Amino acid sequence: MSERAAPFHCPYCGDEDLRPGEQGHGAWECGACNRAFQLKFLGLLARGVRRTDNGGEAI
Repeated sequence: MSERAAPFHCPYCGDEDLRPGEQGHGAWECGACNRAFQLKFLGLLARGVRRTDNGGEAI
């Protein structure tokens, strides 16, 4: 797993012109709409992932 997970598109305009921001870990800047945003991993949900009868994963 990489140290930094990169978003695929801007959450505001949907463009893919993203670059890491200068504000620190998880900060990104969009060149298309000139917005800056930050991504943060909050943790795993307590319920986790359960298997169903057919072998698939249910959330």
